Amino acid sequence: MKNVVVLGSTGSIGTSTVKVAEDLPERIRLIGFAAGNNSELLLEQTRKHRPMAVSLSDAAKAGELRGTLGAKCEVYSGAEGLLKLATMPEADIVLIAIVGTAGLQPALAAIRAGKDIAVASKEILVMAGEIVMREAREHGVKVLAVDSEHSAIFQCLDGKPTESVRKLWLTASGGPFRDKSAWPQEKFSDITVECALKHPSWVMGRKITIDSATLFNKGLEMIEARWLFDIEMARVDVLVHPQSIVHSMVEFVDGSLLAQLSTPDMCLPIQYALTYPERVASGRVQTNFPKHGNLTFEEPDTERFPSLKLARRAGDVGGTLPAVLNAANEVAVEAFVNRKVNFPQITLIVARVMDAHKVVSHPTLEQILAADAWARIEAAKAI
Repeated sequence: MKNVVVLGSTGSIGTSTVKVAEDLPERIRLIGFAAGNNSELLLEQTRKHRPMAVSLSDAAKAGELRGTLGAKCEVYSGAEGLLKLATMPEADIVLIAIVGTAGLQPALAAIRAGKDIAVASKEILVMAGEIVMREAREHGVKVLAVDSEHSAIFQCLDGKPTESVRKLWLTASGGPFRDKSAWPQEKFSDITVECALKHPSWVMGRKITIDSATLFNKGLEMIEARWLFDIEMARVDVLVHPQSIVHSMVEFVDGSLLAQLSTPDMCLPIQYALTYPERVASGRVQTNFPKHGNLTFEEPDTERFPSLKLARRAGDVGGTLPAVLNAANEVAVEAFVNRKVNFPQITLIVARVMDAHKVVSHPTLEQILAADAWARIEAAKAI
């Protein structure tokens, strides 16, 4: 039995994690939930799974929830609440599925408390991969992938040394604008928020769906893979695979390729992270190859989607530049959603902020957070 804390329990990853736990009640016990402001769903989850503690972003809503639950469950709020849950003595593993940068401090707190972490928030490793992985080694804990792509690579590597790897191949659906004939580059300025939110393969949150449309999501995943698997950016690449059946591949130095395949369903990588190193029977994911037909692959078009070039540059340079890339993108995406900028301007804003940044190599956590704050101000100015 593993005791699991879920930070971000009411989002798409969080609700999928709850499904996995319900499938495996003899193996997974949910002892802590943290949510943003969806107090109704958090209350429903709490009544059903009876965790030891929960947390909400909003202190007033947390107070109302405390009144409803009484002494049955500890109720916390805000950033302090996340840290309380991340360091619960009873926890074996903390799954971090908080959108944006809010998961970084809880991730480090969990590691320092000796907890394994399962990472669904790319920003944690994009911003501070060097620090997070170093702390994990020092405290002897695992950093397990929840993203389908990184879980696929983890499964394919199966403990093999990085010197046996020629390249890691992250697959991408290509997003809703992959088709050049339907969406030539000159029409990108006409892309609406509604169009960008129609992902062809996955049902995800708003931010990550927009990132999939710009391919920033895949760029962030490249940087995440660089740290998660201790491999330089030159050996991390992207391949567009519209069917989203091959979740990623590892190419070894002898020319052999190993891939992990399945019908798209986030429950599979979540379950693997929570039950690792075992594989546990589940009927949730079924893959019918005749039904899916052909599997196709193509190179990403970096002229139409320059976010991949920006991400590779940030990963190559390292230091504080990935944090700047991530922060500027968050601000630009929010501006696009609020219809303050058009679709191509997301990438232009990020590039402008990156160009203006003075990189700090091997930064401390304080320097990373300072770079993040600076980038948000600069991006807001650009908007």
